[in-house]
Order: sequence, then C-alpha cells, then structure tokens
Amino acid sequence: MDLKQFDLPRYLSVLPLFSDMQPAELARLAQGCQLRRLARGEMVFHVGQPCEEFHVTVMGQVKLFALSPTGQEKVIELIGPGASFAEALMFTGKPYIINAQALTDSLLLSVGKPAVLTEIEQDPKFALRMLAGISRRLHGLVHDVQAYALHSGMQRVIGYLLRDQAVEDCATGEVITVSLPVSKATIASRLSLTPEYFSRVLHELEAAGLIRIDKRDIQILDARKLASFQPG
Repeated sequence: MDLKQFDLPRYLSVLPLFSDMQPAELARLAQGCQLRRLARGEMVFHVGQPCEEFHVTVMGQVKLFALSPTGQEKVIELIGPGASFAEALMFTGKPYIINAQALTDSLLLSVGKPAVLTEIEQDPKFALRMLAGISRRLHGLVHDVQAYALHSGMQRVIGYLLRDQAVEDCATGEVITVSLPVSKATIASRLSLTPEYFSRVLHELEAAGLIRIDKRDIQILDARKLASFQPG
C-alpha cells in the first residue's frame, strides 16, 4: 500500500469513534495523525515511554503485553484491524505502563493528543464517544478477570474458539472454521494458560470429536455441542 495514496479522512470516517464527524472535522483531525509501517516483531512502544497519542491497527496484529521481573511475558490483549488502544492512558499524562509489539507486518494509525483535545473542545459529543470506547475496553478487561478467576482452562479455550459465534444461531452439525490470528503460544498467554496446556485442551477437544485441527485453522464440528462440553 502506498501511504501517500491512503485516504486518511475517509478511513477515520468508518471508525466508530469518528463516524459522526463532518468532512471538515475529519480533515482537521487527520492533520494530527501519523501512519506507520511496522515489521513483524517491531515495537510500537515500551513501558516508560511518554504516551502522547493513541493508536488504531489498520492492518495486521498488535500485542499488548507485560514482562515480569524474570522476563516472563503475559499477553494482555491482541489488537486486530479497526481496534484502538492506549486511549485512556493518553489522558493521564503518564508514560506507557505496558508494551506493544507488532505480531505481523502491520500498518498503524497514531492519533496525537493535541488533535484529540481540539476535537473535544469543538464537540462535547466526541468526548462522550471517547468515554464509551474506553468503557467498552474496561468492560472487556473486567470480563477477562472474571473468566480467569471463575472459568476452567477448558472453558477459557472453548470461549475463545466461540468468541465470534452466535451459538444459538448455529445449526446442529454446522462446521465453522476459526483461523487463529497468531501463534498458539501467544493465544495461550492471552488466556493465562501455558502453551502446553492450551495444546492439550485442543487435542482433547479433537479427540472428543468436537473440533478438527489443521495448523492454525480450527474446524468447529458442532458449535452447540462444543459450548456445552463437559470433560469427563
């Protein structure tokens, strides 16, 4: 993709956060944005760096993660195309408290804090949309904490596989293919599981006739049965 040909105001207009803005407002906001190409493994930011912008993944995958004092990594969130991150921290005036890294070759849109503050001053409704987005992220993180505390590892893996499926609408025996966007080890960390346990659960589900594994493609052979599966 030629970044010079990228229609930034048009792209901004399809994001929920900016969809109500007028063309002149989008053009003004675009002046405070930056597009960045990131190679696989390249860091978006590190803990301790100043946070003066928030980010949107245009293409690719970005991993938010923390490191323990011993160097052990914990994946906090995986950010796919169209999703944003670091909005809340940008308003605190504090540095980044986690790390972000491109998991694949990615295109990232960074929206500068001055441009955001200008739009908030111009339109209070924009501030409400920012708050709504931050609230959705907080709700998602609370849901994750509840899942880690209350659900077994098996339930977490099943929940991840069915995360985008309306199980009640799936026909009995309908085959659904889920492509894992990143490595199994990364997903395992996201679910607070070891890679070995994650793989063991997948093979247990395959042995039970509920899924079929083909590298990163997981075929769900019956979503309803998978959702109600109880290991013996």
